[in-house]
Amino acid sequence: MPDIDPQTQIELEAAAFRRLQQHLMQDRTDVQNIDMMNLAGFCRNCLSRWYQEAAAERGIEMTKDEGREAFYGMTMADWKANYQTDSTPEQDATFQKAFAENVAKEEPKS
Repeated sequence: MPDIDPQTQIELEAAAFRRLQQHLMQDRTDVQNIDMMNLAGFCRNCLSRWYQEAAAERGIEMTKDEGREAFYGMTMADWKANYQTDSTPEQDATFQKAFAENVAKEEPKS
């Protein structure tokens, strides 16, 4: 990797994140969250949660819904109405396993 100063690295990472967000929210709205989770172990909701967690680390209070809206660019209800399709029983079964392996283990225990 070339020698990059820390500020430039942050800017490059932010640009890559914004491009990923554009890809998921504009270019490939046909790709379902359940398929992303089942194949990659994360989805748009994970990205919005990570956004919310990053805000919290900086003392910015943000609800789950606010984090999702910041990432999705719309409410979750609007996203579901416009882009989400029904999942199959097979997708649901695979999702349960993927969620347990990738999300449930990350969430703080109460």
